[in-house]
Amino acid sequence: MDSRAIRDSFFSFFDERGHARVPSSSLVPDDPTLLLTNAGMNQFKPYFLGQQTPPWDRATTVQKCMRAGGKHNDIDEVGVSGRHLTFFEMLGNFSFGDYYKPDACAWAWELVTDAWGMDPARLWVTIFESDDEAHDVWVDGVGVRPERVIRRGKSDNFWSMGVAGPCGPSSEIFFDLGDAYGPASSQGPADNEDRYFEFWNLVFMENDCNADIQPIGDLPQRNIDTGAGLERLARVLQGVPTVFDTDVLTGMVERAAALAGKRYGSDERTDVGLRILADHGRAVTFMVADGVLPSNEERGYVLRRIMRRAIRHARLIGLETSVLPGLVDGCVELMADAYPEIRAKRDFVVEVASREEERFSVTLKQGLALLEQEVAKSAAAGATSLAGDVAFRLHDTFGFPVDLTTEIAGEAGLAVDQVDFQRLMSEQRARARAARSTATTGSSAGVALEGQDATDFLGYEHLRCNALVRGLADGLRSLEVATEGDELDVVLDRTVFYAEGGGQVGDRGVMLGRSGSAKVIDTHRIVAGVTGHRVLVTAGEIAVGDEVEATVDPAWRSGSERAHTATHILHWVLRDRLGDHATQAGSLVEPGRLRFDFNHFEALGAGRIADISSELQERVLTDDSVRAYETSFEYAKSIGAMAIFGEKYGDFVRVVEVGDYSKELCGGTHVPHTAGIGVVVLSSEGSVGANLRRVEALVGREGIGWLRRRAEVLEQAATTLRAAPEEVAERVERLVATQKDMAKRLEAIERASAEADAGRLAEAALDVDGTRLVVARRDLEVDALRSLAQTLKGRLGSAVVVLGAQGKGRGNLVGAVTKDLAERGISARDLLAPGAAVLGGGGGGRPELAISGGPNAEAIEEAIQAVASAARAALQP
Repeated sequence: MDSRAIRDSFFSFFDERGHARVPSSSLVPDDPTLLLTNAGMNQFKPYFLGQQTPPWDRATTVQKCMRAGGKHNDIDEVGVSGRHLTFFEMLGNFSFGDYYKPDACAWAWELVTDAWGMDPARLWVTIFESDDEAHDVWVDGVGVRPERVIRRGKSDNFWSMGVAGPCGPSSEIFFDLGDAYGPASSQGPADNEDRYFEFWNLVFMENDCNADIQPIGDLPQRNIDTGAGLERLARVLQGVPTVFDTDVLTGMVERAAALAGKRYGSDERTDVGLRILADHGRAVTFMVADGVLPSNEERGYVLRRIMRRAIRHARLIGLETSVLPGLVDGCVELMADAYPEIRAKRDFVVEVASREEERFSVTLKQGLALLEQEVAKSAAAGATSLAGDVAFRLHDTFGFPVDLTTEIAGEAGLAVDQVDFQRLMSEQRARARAARSTATTGSSAGVALEGQDATDFLGYEHLRCNALVRGLADGLRSLEVATEGDELDVVLDRTVFYAEGGGQVGDRGVMLGRSGSAKVIDTHRIVAGVTGHRVLVTAGEIAVGDEVEATVDPAWRSGSERAHTATHILHWVLRDRLGDHATQAGSLVEPGRLRFDFNHFEALGAGRIADISSELQERVLTDDSVRAYETSFEYAKSIGAMAIFGEKYGDFVRVVEVGDYSKELCGGTHVPHTAGIGVVVLSSEGSVGANLRRVEALVGREGIGWLRRRAEVLEQAATTLRAAPEEVAERVERLVATQKDMAKRLEAIERASAEADAGRLAEAALDVDGTRLVVARRDLEVDALRSLAQTLKGRLGSAVVVLGAQGKGRGNLVGAVTKDLAERGISARDLLAPGAAVLGGGGGGRPELAISGGPNAEAIEEAIQAVASAARAALQP
């Protein structure tokens, strides 16, 4: 049974049992607690936690998964074992408060034994040690022999994602691979997991766990989450010794072997390398296609480590040319039918992989040389570990992920001093934080105003409202009254002020009460749902219980709205022009300007910036409508609305649509029509990190002002050049060309003059006991003086050249000695010493050419003569 048939039969089986077929989610999870999607249940986590209502009671998926970081990290075993992978496909069926253990176990057994034809006599089941219910289901309900149901502890049969969240006892199904993998045991998988091979895990998701994976409560309902690795199933059903021998991976192994010019199966060390390349090639392809770019942080670091590990193992098996692009092509050929997105993203993935390999290849040899040297040094000293500063230097200078250094050191029997490495990394991060020195505002007020009810926000429809003052806080102190001159946080029962969020700055405005007034200088969230108004009391007093009229500054709000809508349009244009990977990585939206960080691997260039600017302004002027509405999270996802990674969403979300093209989940404020933005001018573009770019733009009046200033500069240039504005560029190009031509001519004249001067000086050279001596003053720059000395030395045969120059506040000397004299022990450096002393300075250089100087420029003639005297003395027999 090939992998396609396994997928199809799995889907068909659960289709017949009322399960909705749900597509695989991205490897980039919509969950800030996870780096990468590591299980089929990740996309259903909000349903298990009761945060959202699922649109179906039952579902089935084949999910793309990565396990290369955190608790679930198999990377070090990949290639060495026959069952570990970083990227794999997980078949799963799920119940959201519908069926539970009896159906889940019975259906799994039916599919395994009937549809897939596994011999029940070769199957074993494990359960959590205290799960009597599961034991009874397997034995009494399904009919598994009691001795084949093994109880195991928490480390084996209690499942979690490795982070806080849904968890529960699990039951695993194992297949007996036979005597070739070890002797039989009455304890089955509890004795030997090489022989007894796990291929399906049924999780009875009923608990909520903390970060230490300790159950802290029950989930709102009991759920089923099962996961069967496609590659593991294929190994069993195809009767092959490793997952790399299945039809899922043999093609990738063969592609790696062809690229390396090797034959799989001829040498175990080479085979390990080929298996690593096969797995890592798939991981790279799917991660980049899902928008992950190599970097030194989080999931980008995982990708970089996988890429660089693959490159290193390619070199180890003799492949010195590029390997990653060929692996990507192999993966696309083999897997694009099941995952069409990798075919659509093929060119982009190859580009990213090629750039990373080219960048790392430059430093790989140097880094390996340093590492090998340090490993040898540590081994010679009898050390058991490699110093942390070595690992840090390799990371910081040569781009070696610490895991790669650890792996290489481990091959030599050395650990890495991780404590020292982490200390050095922490110090580096601390320096970076100090350099940024960002400050937070009003965070302490959350303590003082703890327990406040949520603030009712009316600001989408209104800029003015009457409200009741519910709380006042000055830092950690809760107050009852504030007087003129006080600056503090005010909480109202309702507000029209937008609190900073989603990149948009908080509103400003005023509050007017019967006893006083205040200027609102910022608005921010104190705690979830509670809006804090940072105010300066300008007259009288404001007290808890007062009724105030709160009014937003309309100019400030409209400026933010223009910039925010422009940001949405810019985001869409960037993804349209650069690819879906160009997703938002951060933003700042404030009146008159915006800053937008996005994922991309290269500078945009003038041509592309012009194209993006043109498209952006064209869409602004089209005057599309901007529509905001609340809907279910599921519907928003179904229409392609973009979510911000790391944000938590409930059952209902707010969608902002611009025209018929841009759809984003957004709580910010926007103009009703795009023409209200006016002008958007891209003012800068640059790098702010590895594969991270930043665009800044000026919007509305600020954009017009920027254009006006540019026009004024252009008019001034046109006036100076006595040309029309549209002729300025051409005239400047002609001027630059003329300047370059004149510079070349001047250089030629100076070169000819120097040649003639050298000729005259050569003719006037003195003869000192058969050696030519040139002593002269030429008030030139040091480089020109040195060049003249070198020219003379080349013309004179055996010679000493002494040249001096008086510059602005400094005298300089150059001495040159031909090779034959230097071999006799006459050193230009020594000859210049007395002259340098006269000038009040020092110098340096080689025996054949030296330069010296000092601040006593007026003594240059005396210094030249001092050097000449030293030269004559040195040349005397």
